[in-house]
Amino acid sequence: MTTVTGNGLIMVSVRVDRRLHNSMYYFLANLSFLDILNTSVIVPNMLTNIVTSRRTISYVGCLLQVYCFLLLAETQCILLAFMAYDRYVAICDPLHYNVTMNTVSCVRMISISWVTGGIISTIDIYFIYELRFCGPITIDHFFCEAPSLLQSSCSDISVDNIVMLVGGSILLIVPLSLILYSYVQIIFELLKIRSRRYKAFSTCVSHLIVVIIFYGTAMFMYLNPRQKTSVSDKMVSVFYTMITPMMNPFIYSLRNKDVHQALRHLGK
Repeated sequence: MTTVTGNGLIMVSVRVDRRLHNSMYYFLANLSFLDILNTSVIVPNMLTNIVTSRRTISYVGCLLQVYCFLLLAETQCILLAFMAYDRYVAICDPLHYNVTMNTVSCVRMISISWVTGGIISTIDIYFIYELRFCGPITIDHFFCEAPSLLQSSCSDISVDNIVMLVGGSILLIVPLSLILYSYVQIIFELLKIRSRRYKAFSTCVSHLIVVIIFYGTAMFMYLNPRQKTSVSDKMVSVFYTMITPMMNPFIYSLRNKDVHQALRHLGK
């Protein structure tokens, strides 16, 4: 409820308040949309399994959950890199910000995120669909996640592990490197500014912490092939499936003065 409410408020605020109609808030609204969908794909079924003794999912339902999660998570990986670039231009090249990050550029970047995430997730699910499963299987996880599903297959998963490793490297290491580079440049630029430096630094550090948690835990799961799911794997999955979607509204938006004004306007 916290995740859905927080992210929902961001989306509604950006939609109705014209002061928030710029690239930064369009990115934030898309991030909130991804967080709501990602949580909705996993948490309702997980809560059902906790409070009932059913704890089953159909083969088609499992594949659909894997595909939706991969699509949303991979799209978010790319979107976060574009968001870091947006902040880099705003702080390091402010005079050209309105030209570089105009509406057309923003829509193009968001579209690239969704299309790239869709293509790679479709490739991933194709290889998973080709796997053979011997009768009813037990997935040692709280949702159908690709690594756990691969471990339950009767087929040879060596090719699938390679595909996951290559895809994970492209979607995790490359965007994370770009994000870190952008924030390093931002920090160097902030060192030249005397006024309001502490607030800017605290914002950058907050963003970096969330980014590192998201990418770090995802890299632990998808760039580290294993033979069996452990308790630590499931605990790590909690961070990028539930913790970061809940934290994102507070870190990126709800501490923002413009968002506060938009929310107060909504309350009236």
